[in-house]
Order: sequence, then structure tokens, then C-alpha cells
Amino acid sequence: QNIVSKHSSQFRGNAQHDALEFLLWLLDRMHEDLGAASPAQQSRGAPQVGGPRRSPPGTQYPRGQSFVQSHFQAQYRSSLTCPHCLKQSNTFDPFLCISLPIPLRQTRALNVTLVLQCERWRFVRVGLAVPLLGTVADLREMVAREGRIPPEQVILAEVSPRGFLRSLSDPEALGAAGEAGPVYAFQPPPARRAGWPRSLPTSPAVPRPEGPRLLPSTARSSDCLHRAPGGRILLLLCNTAGTGPQLARFGPPLVLREERGVSWEQLQQSILAQLRGVLRGEVRAQGTGALFRIRLVGGVAPCTYLSPQDPRPLCHPAIDRALQLSGTGGPPHVKLTVEWDMSTKERLFGSLQEEVVQDAESVRRQQQAHGQQHSCTLDECFQLYTKEEQV
Repeated sequence: QNIVSKHSSQFRGNAQHDALEFLLWLLDRMHEDLGAASPAQQSRGAPQVGGPRRSPPGTQYPRGQSFVQSHFQAQYRSSLTCPHCLKQSNTFDPFLCISLPIPLRQTRALNVTLVLQCERWRFVRVGLAVPLLGTVADLREMVAREGRIPPEQVILAEVSPRGFLRSLSDPEALGAAGEAGPVYAFQPPPARRAGWPRSLPTSPAVPRPEGPRLLPSTARSSDCLHRAPGGRILLLLCNTAGTGPQLARFGPPLVLREERGVSWEQLQQSILAQLRGVLRGEVRAQGTGALFRIRLVGGVAPCTYLSPQDPRPLCHPAIDRALQLSGTGGPPHVKLTVEWDMSTKERLFGSLQEEVVQDAESVRRQQQAHGQQHSCTLDECFQLYTKEEQV
């Protein structure tokens, strides 16, 4: 430090100094001193017994040059090309060192639960490496490849322990996907399938507790003059039980196609048919009352319930508004929450909790890969430094 401070006043004292600035100063002084010496001075050495000392071959440089120049100095060529006339302009900048950028991790691990129509992949959670700056459209493509289904058939939605949150639309950024709740990917059933029997017996009507009001009777399906009763609609369903903070989802989320013109009783029977695998026993035919309430999720109103007195509840205008808000990228759909009171839920389903989801090997693999410290090679740093960019 004492020797260096004699030749450069900026390094005097005990203050901290930048290592890069010192390296550049040292290379510059060595280049100046070696380049300024004449060839005779470079080869001159202290006299020794037996004659003068000779410098090893290859250590002599022409006047004005040094090993610093041959080993460290280079030129960086920057080429700018006009995208319209294709004229190219090149500039050259000499340098002794380059400050290389370090590439950051470009992906993050995201778990997606697939709800497919095949039995083997009915409920499986897969791990995906989604791009940090990607969109939901990228996620839809990845899920389609994982489930081996067309991308236009994938419905993406966030589902919390309390029910549906929102559907994911293709233009949305992937940054917030999965933060509010786990992401589910639904495959709709085929457009044509054998309908469920409409004669399922039902239990006696269960008294409906007081809660948010039903849709007004003055705004029922008769207001929807432009819809054909024979149209079919995609329904995403989840079952919940309890009230307030104790509200919890139970059983598997469902996806089904239903006729727009069905009655409340027919809709209830279709939902029970989808749940037949988790019912504790047969539902006795002792009446035609409503076993549950159906709440519309994602509509304009914060809390909208379908009315059992509506002759065609799925033709209500609120259903159309929910279809328009279902997002772009997947098939239009409506999210419904089937709300059960605790006594009916315990009687028909017992202590049934959320669905059991099997984790694929990709979940562990992606968590392990993204849990490790990110590393990169020097070659990757050079590739990022010399990568083309549009200005």
C-alpha cells in the first residue's frame, strides 16, 4: 500500500477503495511503464558472473506495447441495424475489462391440480416451471401439454378452502397466479354425453337458513328472450358447508354440462348424480324440497343466489353476465357454489373433507430445483451481455 500510494495519491490513507478501480489503475501504469521503456532497457539486467543476463525469449515487445495490451485489451463491436432500411452502423469501443450481468432465474415453481375426465388422472397435482414474465396463456399451454388435451379446453381457476375465487384469463400476468389460492385446471366433459337420470329420489326439503336474498322474482328467466332453452352451459361447482368463518369446502370440485332450460329440481338431481360417489347412501324420495342453496360466483353482484322458484334458474340474466366475465382463453363457464347446512352435510356426507389429490413426481422435482440457490456459468453471462435487444 505504501508503494502504491507513492505513485497514486488517490490510494493514500486508510480509506476503503474499489478493487476494480485499483485493477484498472495497475494495468494502466504497468502498460505505460513497460511500453515507455526501450528494447535495450527491457533486456538490460544486473551484471552477473560470466556475462550479462539475457531476458527469456518472447518477453520483448515493440515500443509502446506490453503484455497488458496483448492479454487484456480488446475492442467491443456494437452493431445497430435499422429495422426499416436495414442499414447497419458499427462502433468499436476499446476496453480492459467487462462488467458482465448475472442472469437471474427466469421461472418459478407453480403447482396446478388437474381435474380431468380420465379416471387415472382424475385428481393429480403437477409441478410446473412457469415463466416469471409470462401470461396465463403460457400456463394454459403448459397445462394442455401436461394433461394431453387441447389448450382451448383448459379452464383455469383459483380455488381456496372456502370455494372458488376467480377464473384466470389469458392476458393476465402470471406473477399473481396462485397467490390467493391454489390453481385448478378443469377439463370440460364431452359436448355430447349420456345425460344423468332425472328421476333421482331426493330427501325431504331442508329448511333454508336466513342469509343473502335470492334473485328477485321480477328478474327471472322470462326476461331472457334471446336465449334458446335447449342450449348447454358449462358449470364449475364446489360444495361448502357451514357459515361465516366456519365455512369450508368439502368433496371434489365438479365440472358438468347442463341444459339452460332445466328446472331447479333437475339441476339438483344432476348435482347429486355427480356426487353419488361420495354420498353415504341413497337419498330417499320423501319430497321435492331444496337440499342446498346455489350461489353464483364471479357475477356483478357480490352475493347472488339462484331461486328454487325460478322455472329455469340457469337462464337468469345474471348467468349471462357471469359468462361474459369468465375470461378469455378457455371455454365460457359459470362458477357455482353449492352451500349445505351442517346438519344435511353430516347426514349425507359424514365427515367428508376436501378431495384427496395425488402429487406427481414433477411437484417434488420443481420444488427441489427452485429451492436451490440459482447458479450460472461464465458463458451464460457472456450470452446475456451480447444478447440482441430492440431499442
